[in-house]
Amino acid sequence: MSSLLKVDNEIKTKVDAFRERITAEAEDLVANFFPKKLLELDHFLKEPIINIVELKEIHSDINLTVPDPILLPNLHDGLDSQNARKRKLEDGDMEDKGELDTATGLCGPRLISPFCAVTGTKVFVMPGGMMKSNGNLVDLIEKVKPEIRTLIEKCNTVKMWVQLLIPRIEDGNNFGVSIQEETVAELRTVEGEAASYLDQISRYYITRAKLVSKIAKYPHVEDYRRTVTEIDEKEYISLKIIVSELRNQYVALHDMILKNIEKIKRPRSSNAEALY
Repeated sequence: MSSLLKVDNEIKTKVDAFRERITAEAEDLVANFFPKKLLELDHFLKEPIINIVELKEIHSDINLTVPDPILLPNLHDGLDSQNARKRKLEDGDMEDKGELDTATGLCGPRLISPFCAVTGTKVFVMPGGMMKSNGNLVDLIEKVKPEIRTLIEKCNTVKMWVQLLIPRIEDGNNFGVSIQEETVAELRTVEGEAASYLDQISRYYITRAKLVSKIAKYPHVEDYRRTVTEIDEKEYISLKIIVSELRNQYVALHDMILKNIEKIKRPRSSNAEALY
């Protein structure tokens, strides 16, 4: 078969060395690293930082003060509101609809009207400087992210090892090969799920940033402030679930590969050779 495709001996030697390195590393991962890692994560799940019962402890103060209400002069309410709509300035007719300037109470250049559309407060700088993230969640995220990355990298190594063990395609006697392919599919699924955890963390920061921006623009709306605390609580619970899933994935991969290690390493039986 080697005569059908000429391969440089030096390159072939390097490729063989790579295969041996991947094999040694992957076997060590399955035999030693996976069980140690699942025990570490199981211990981590018992630490106080990830077992807070009162979620109020993870709340973060939003240092955006509510400004004093703006009093608009010469406004009429009740039955006089119709007359207020018709009031015009002495200089000429102006429309009584437009945007409300929250600083002056004016609708349009000069007209004052209670029917103007409120567009929110213009924010140029934060009163207290930079708006900080939730410190409790940031600390926890910084501990969880390396674990996610480690799982992705180790799964990739083991997946490559199993793929290199797959023999050439032949008719029949492919039961062991199907086990190898199923193992590769499971490793690929775990990789994808772990990558989605990183996306989830990014979405949390983006969503929270948008809400804080809303609070800065509409400081009188309490629901935006409550939504931030709800988002923080949800992310805390999600992080605990992520750590639990990471542990479970190490357990499942370790168990699956050990139970099928014979078929993974020797996918085709040697019964045919025994007949001769």
